[in-house]
Amino acid sequence: MIIEEISIHNKKYPEQLKHIYNPPMKLYAIGNTDILKQKGIAIVGSRKATEYGKKVALKISKELSEKGFHIISGLARGIDSYAHIGNINSKSTGKTIAVLGSSIDTIYPKENRNLAIKIIKTGGCILSEYPIGSKIQPKNFPERNRIISGLSKGVIIIEASEKSGALITADFALEQGREVFAVPGNILNENSKGTNTLIKQGAKVVTSFQDILEEIH
Repeated sequence: MIIEEISIHNKKYPEQLKHIYNPPMKLYAIGNTDILKQKGIAIVGSRKATEYGKKVALKISKELSEKGFHIISGLARGIDSYAHIGNINSKSTGKTIAVLGSSIDTIYPKENRNLAIKIIKTGGCILSEYPIGSKIQPKNFPERNRIISGLSKGVIIIEASEKSGALITADFALEQGREVFAVPGNILNENSKGTNTLIKQGAKVVTSFQDILEEIH
């Protein structure tokens, strides 16, 4: 597969990403780069997703894809994976973008290599700011979250503990002037503490894809 390098000075570079704090100077991409400039919404959440979280991610991703949104997530285990899968299963005009915390030649986690291939085959895109051959570092994953939110018109958080990386994405979204949405959860579940706190702090409650359409057109 061909790896495309997109400089911040290149016409293909997403305009909305240029205006975030600390934009990546170069992007490395495989797949359909045309969708990087189109209408996208991010869906992120816990790597340790519950069955409830997985079902919600699949459902909302599929429905938003059918409304023409591209789904942006991080190819991580859990909610991210199901957000990508919901899009792939929709077979709709909306595609999916996976923003990696590793270099594009090193898909992480390894078990999501097949999912990455499906994303490309169905018209989606795999994206990274890290040069080919870069070693995976823990700091990469919170860093790349600014790109997930930066490419989107809004971020939906589905399940997040109090110290979840998904909350970092929500912080970036607020900083960048993006909408923040959160799915309410079981008050007895650790995975709901982050999302329920976001709602108390003013995040828009999501109980169906219609809640997104009311805010983002």
